[in-house]
Amino acid sequence: MFGHEYFMREALKQAQIAFEKDEVPVGAVITFNDRIIAKAHNLTQTLNDVTAHAEMQAFTAAANTLGGKYLKDCTLYVTLEPCMMCGGAAYWTQIATIIYGASDLKNGCTLNDKSVFHPKTKVIKGILEEECGQLLSDFFKEKR
Repeated sequence: MFGHEYFMREALKQAQIAFEKDEVPVGAVITFNDRIIAKAHNLTQTLNDVTAHAEMQAFTAAANTLGGKYLKDCTLYVTLEPCMMCGGAAYWTQIATIIYGASDLKNGCTLNDKSVFHPKTKVIKGILEEECGQLLSDFFKEKR
């Protein structure tokens, strides 16, 4: 059985791929029964699509893998706290657990007083927070 750090490192690998593509370096993996069923990274620049966040790509891939839209027994590992759009999508998937690395102090969905996540969704934050945040900092330093 693998731990949260293992799966977050897999999400970080996806974020690194995004970094190399000049995409905002956010990566995500979704697990089911301790097995990765979806891997994704931001593709907003590549696809010219503001909705092509890592989480959205991962939700679609996981649903296709499982053959259904609900991810009730799955865990999302994502390197950055989901935004409102991704939090809303997570709600509709009914995903069991969301684990994120770095908090998003500007656009994170937990900035709201009311949770956008499904009432049954468990949220864990801060897994490999420093590494997740550093990759984002490095990316934006290059841009300035």
